[in-house]
Amino acid sequence: MPDERASQDRVPNEDRLFNLVLALVETRGGLLKSDLFARVRGYRGRAGAGVSTEALDKQFERDKALLRDLGIPLETADSPDHVGDGRYTRYRIPREAFELPASVRFTADELPLLLLAAQTWSGVGALSAPARRAVMKLRAFGVEGASPLVGYAPRIRVRDTAFDPLQQALDRGQAVSFLYFTPGTDGPRLRRVDPIALVEHEGRWHLHGRDRDRDAERTYLLSRISGEVKPIRGASSPPAPEGAGEAVKERLRALRAAQSATVEVAAGSEAALRLGRRAYARDGDLVRLHYTDLLVLADELAGYGPEVRVLEPAALVDRVVDRLRLVASAHGASAPDPEGAR
Repeated sequence: MPDERASQDRVPNEDRLFNLVLALVETRGGLLKSDLFARVRGYRGRAGAGVSTEALDKQFERDKALLRDLGIPLETADSPDHVGDGRYTRYRIPREAFELPASVRFTADELPLLLLAAQTWSGVGALSAPARRAVMKLRAFGVEGASPLVGYAPRIRVRDTAFDPLQQALDRGQAVSFLYFTPGTDGPRLRRVDPIALVEHEGRWHLHGRDRDRDAERTYLLSRISGEVKPIRGASSPPAPEGAGEAVKERLRALRAAQSATVEVAAGSEAALRLGRRAYARDGDLVRLHYTDLLVLADELAGYGPEVRVLEPAALVDRVVDRLRLVASAHGASAPDPEGAR
């Protein structure tokens, strides 16, 4: 007989949420937490495998926040005999508030395509909240899209190997540790983090979390995580605040808008084409760019070699020159003239 704990550990976040929604939609009088823990796949096996009630409560609080982030109406009703005691609070999702609008209709051909697209993108966290809510509604009301198309669903994989274990840690409320490399330092350093959100920004995935050793929130680029992401034994993380992911994205967008660089590009070059597309201002061969991470931009600009001359800011000039010197040294060539980068 398979290990039930292992089986339940493999229940994806989206599936557990769907099962929770289905149970809450089907009930009219509402369900207690104990009912949900006993019935819903994703909770049931963990409870049976000896996971503490406290851990299940934390998982449920995170799931409630996720449902509300998706705009799913979750109603609660306290017991008149046990006011304020969460053990006797009943939960339900009003069916009439969750149904698709009467004006929305899909053909038999459209439904499998919608679910195929959702299956493809949900695996990398790329579905927006409205899209995830719509797909969950379709599934909750019996639209599973049984179609040969689903057998050919493409898979879009996140390049960073840290993504999956970090997503699992977020799902379970688990603190993690990993080695993190910052360019310009001697090597990767250990970070111990309470994950708050995984967000995509400018085509790169970031982890936002609270650094346990610095007692401050930090944002980490997944591509700089070295080696294995490990759960910290016996260390749980508090539930993420409601809307944490969107708040992190907004801060990253604001940081990007506040920082700019000016570079000169060689006419007709690949750099002129690619950087020109991202420019917020251009004057002939001068291109002005917004950026979020100076070190990431320095790596990119150094990769264009002589097609780019960095003008400002000075810190970016220095970083690009450092990278070019490393390349020149590795190939036994003379180092570039720092003034030439300006």
